Amino acid sequence: MARIYLDHNATAPLRPEARAAMIAAMDVVGNPSSVHAEGRAAKAIVEQARAALATALGAHGADIVFVSGATEAAALALAGRDLHGAGIEHDAVRAWTREVLAVDQSGLVQITDPPRATLQLANSETGIVQDLPSGLAVSDWTQGFGKLPLAFDWSGIEMAFVSAHKIGGPKGIGALIIKRGLDLGAQIRGGGQEMGRRAGTENVIGIAGFGAAAAAATQDLADGVWERVAQLRNILEKILEDDAQSTILVGKGVARLPNTSFILTPGWRGETQVMQMDLAGVAVSAGSACSSGKVKASGVLRAMGYDAAHAAAGLRVSLGPQTREAEVLTFADLWLAARRRAAERAR
Repeated sequence: MARIYLDHNATAPLRPEARAAMIAAMDVVGNPSSVHAEGRAAKAIVEQARAALATALGAHGADIVFVSGATEAAALALAGRDLHGAGIEHDAVRAWTREVLAVDQSGLVQITDPPRATLQLANSETGIVQDLPSGLAVSDWTQGFGKLPLAFDWSGIEMAFVSAHKIGGPKGIGALIIKRGLDLGAQIRGGGQEMGRRAGTENVIGIAGFGAAAAAATQDLADGVWERVAQLRNILEKILEDDAQSTILVGKGVARLPNTSFILTPGWRGETQVMQMDLAGVAVSAGSACSSGKVKASGVLRAMGYDAAHAAAGLRVSLGPQTREAEVLTFADLWLAARRRAAERAR
C-alpha cells in the first residue's frame, strides 16, 4: 500500500512549479550582486520571487527580506527587543520573548499592548487562528501563509515572517516582511545584501522555488482549494467523534486552519500513536516538528491549561491540497482500529 502523508504542517511536498523554477535557476550562473549580464539575470530571479511573495502576502508596501527560514527570520525580528509572548508560540519565537501573555482554554490570546507583543497567526499543532491586533510588533505567519488570505499592508503589523517549505517550496529559505521605513539592523553583516538586513550571497535557487510556490499558493486560494481540504478535515472529525466519544478535538468551535485536526485521546500517548500509524503506512505527528526528531508533551496544550498526561496524548493530522478522501478514510479506519486495541490492552 502506498504511504499516506498527513503531516503537511511539518513540511509540504515540493510543488512541481517550485521544482521547475529551481531547475531553471540552476542554469543561471551569475551572482545577484554582479553588474554584468549574468549577475543581472540572477538578480532578476530574486526580484521576481520577491514580487510573487509581495502579491501572496499583500505586502507591496513592505520590504521583503530573504533569509534561511522562519527561525532566522524570527531571530532577526525579535533579538534584543524584549517583547511579550505566549506559551503557544513556536520555539523559534519563545527563545526571544518573555512568556507573559495568557492563553485561554480555547487557545486564544488577548493582547492589551500590541507594540510590545508578538503573536502567531495560526498554531502549528492545533491550527487555532488568532485575531491579530493592529500595531502588533511581530507575527509568525508561517502556518497561515498559503492557507488564509493575507494582507500585510492592511494589517498594521510591524513585521511578520514565513517559510517556503510550508507552502510547497524548498526547505532552507524563508522571508521576513518589514513595514517600510522601520529601522532594523542586520544580524548577519557583510556585503549589505537584502537591503542591508541580511548579508551574504542570496540563495537564488531556493528563492526561485519560493517565489514559484508563493504564486501557486495564491492561485490555490483563489481556486477554493482549501475549502475542499476543510471538507475532508470535517469528514475525518465527524468519523472520529461518532466512533471515539472520549477523544477531544482541540480547538473545535474556534477559528482554525482548514487542514488541521489535533486529536487528544487521554491515556494513549501521542508518540505511540505516531509510531503505530507510521508502521501502518501513515505519516502524522504528535506536534510541532521543531525539536530535532524528539517527541515530547505538547507545550501548546500545557499553555492552554491541559495537564501533563493530556498534553502527552495529542496527535496532529494536517492535510494538504493533494490529500484525497480515500486517504482520509483509510487513516480513520487505521486509527480507530489502533485505538480499540489500545483500549483493550488498558483494561
